[in-house]
Amino acid sequence: MMLRAAIVQLTSSDDPAANMPRTEALVRDAAKGGAELIATPEVTNIVSMSRARQREMLRSEAEDPTLARLRAVAVEMGVWVLIGSLALSGESPDGRFVNRSFLLGPDGGIVARYDKIHMFDAAPGAGEAYRESAGYRPGKAATLARTPWGGLGLTICYDLRFPELYLRLARAGARLIAIPSAFTRPTGAAHWEPLLRARAIETGCYVLAPAQCGTHPAAEGRSRETWGHSMIVAPWGEVSVMGETAGVLFADLDMAAVDAARARVPSLSGARVFHGP
Repeated sequence: MMLRAAIVQLTSSDDPAANMPRTEALVRDAAKGGAELIATPEVTNIVSMSRARQREMLRSEAEDPTLARLRAVAVEMGVWVLIGSLALSGESPDGRFVNRSFLLGPDGGIVARYDKIHMFDAAPGAGEAYRESAGYRPGKAATLARTPWGGLGLTICYDLRFPELYLRLARAGARLIAIPSAFTRPTGAAHWEPLLRARAIETGCYVLAPAQCGTHPAAEGRSRETWGHSMIVAPWGEVSVMGETAGVLFADLDMAAVDAARARVPSLSGARVFHGP
């Protein structure tokens, strides 16, 4: 079975209303290019370093305008849309936000949701430090969605560094894995491609990794820079990659390549139980 997929690279600002027209235009471009499954990056709706700005701009799932608009676009264009994630408010007793992926069917229905499990609490260098857990509540459950092309494992950004999650998704039936991201420039330059290739190779899955890129405009607080270089990685490790500007990347995925890669190196089925240390 063949799948024409597309990933959308964005430079989202801290204003969801200003971001939506550009996001919609690129999703429409992807659909017009024949894509059946279109994926957007992490925090598609807003990139902000200011908690005050997030409290002002974020909405609940039921009220989020980006989700509502992309559901309508999915229906109009007759495509599957993976919203890499939206930053949402109003669900945590402690006031923290959620970072949630949505898989939309061509009827606009929400097929699956996934809340980011691993929070980016790190100081990657270049004067940057992040404590995502201070503002966002981590998810607790992995998500495997059913699509016409097989299982799609949903993950987000920092999840990439925890291979156990990907092996579990693959063994549960994933043939595609989404890793929408907003990677920092220091970690992106050093680790983005090797980690994505490793996740594809060790699971024998196609990896779809749409990313935020460039310098993100901010009306409040300091602006943020992200690495870009969105990628689609084949089960054998071949890479299609974008640069550092917004746009769309297409790839025609032969789902038979998943079975072929797993037959050549059957590591998923060959793992052994061991003891220690």
